[in-house]
Amino acid sequence: MNQKTTGRETTGRETTARPFVPQQRTARTAPSWAAPDPVDQLAAHLGDFAAAAVHPDEIAAVLESDGLSDDQIRERYGVRNSFALAEELYARVPRRHPEPDTPPHDPWRIGLRACLLRGLVFALPGFAHVLGAPLLAGPPGAFGLPPGTVPLLAGALFGWTWNQGLSHRAYVWLGLGDLPAARRCLLVGAPVGALLGALTALAVAGPADGAAVAFAAGQSCYLGASTTLLVLGRERALLAALAPLTAGALLALAHPLPDPVGPTLLVGSLVAVMLLGLLSVATRVRESPGGAGAPAPAASLPYALFGLGSGALVLYAALGDVLAGEEHSALAAPAAVALTLSMGPAEWLLYRFRSGSLAGLRTTGTPHAFRRATLRTGAECLAAYLLVLAALGLTATALWPDTPGLTAVRLADLLLLGVVLWTGLLLQSFGAVHGTAAVCCAAALAQTLALLTHLADPHGVALTVYTTAAAVQALLVRTLLGRATAHR
Repeated sequence: MNQKTTGRETTGRETTARPFVPQQRTARTAPSWAAPDPVDQLAAHLGDFAAAAVHPDEIAAVLESDGLSDDQIRERYGVRNSFALAEELYARVPRRHPEPDTPPHDPWRIGLRACLLRGLVFALPGFAHVLGAPLLAGPPGAFGLPPGTVPLLAGALFGWTWNQGLSHRAYVWLGLGDLPAARRCLLVGAPVGALLGALTALAVAGPADGAAVAFAAGQSCYLGASTTLLVLGRERALLAALAPLTAGALLALAHPLPDPVGPTLLVGSLVAVMLLGLLSVATRVRESPGGAGAPAPAASLPYALFGLGSGALVLYAALGDVLAGEEHSALAAPAAVALTLSMGPAEWLLYRFRSGSLAGLRTTGTPHAFRRATLRTGAECLAAYLLVLAALGLTATALWPDTPGLTAVRLADLLLLGVVLWTGLLLQSFGAVHGTAAVCCAAALAQTLALLTHLADPHGVALTVYTTAAAVQALLVRTLLGRATAHR
């Protein structure tokens, strides 16, 4: 016997649903072909919510929150329960995720001017060596280096290592929102680093290196004070303090200055930087609670080792030809100048990569698509950095006195070293510092061993070392940064 019921037909012992074409209980029933589909009506009623749902359970939760019971759903829509109805709505409604009314916030967007300013203050201290050159006159030192170079290099390497770790620890405090603790960290750590740097220079100095040790001690004090100012975002103050030194050095390049002028400018700029650093950390320093989130000192060790390895690689780029006994003592100095000046654009491109990876998180729907978008962004940023580095290298070579042209081999060395440094900074910015610290230190050690064993082809060694390090770090970037979970 046929029964007119609410969308169900009974045959024998079981009841089967006749989906999505229920008949309405009305005084006069309209023909089935003319009746609107109630599921389509419900889909239109739910509108953008159903289109934006990422799972049918979200729609089921809304149906249940509206008070629809399973009996009502079976009667009105001809399906067994809210989950079946939600699945049908999810299948019928195309995915459509609404765009926000305003552009999404991008915390990694930063102006290029600020990064170029930081790159400039990284490079300007090099003018101190122009004013200090008369103080370092004398016979050549070890490995045929200019007089007094060994204490200066030892103090600089120690300073880069110490201050890289110190700045990481201070940045961690800043990330925890504890500015007084960051200031106190810098107030204690910068003078200790300056003292240890001066002692390191003294330990490797020869009997005729008294002036070089004094210069290295001033260099260590500058590195500590400038690190303090850079961590606290006071680049403009640092630039102002270096202005007299820069102006004096430029004049000295054109015409020799009277004897007392150079040392006076050196000491004056150093004192100004130290006072600014002291004032930046000595104000409003108070005891902070230092709870469970306090950073462990050992956590900054890998960052210090990255500073040691990358600093040694830059020094080899600047002095590799001299150490190999080649004729031109300043042959590779433009490479070091180009690398130092490129740090400003490099930092800006790191921010661009972070911004691009954030956009990839919003616009891609699968892990493979995100990895592909992230690696494409990284390749674009790296290519832009290498173009800037090549332009700076060619310019510095053209302007540097008594320097041969930048050959294809030297340009390849410079660009491969640029790949190592930029990918290392990228990995470090994501906290993946252990791998890049190991790679940079291993590369520096390989070049040191090649120097000590007097290998016949220093350029071939450098090319091999840079190529290997660049390949390993590119693999680290692909492996570690291709995952969405790394981009927090």
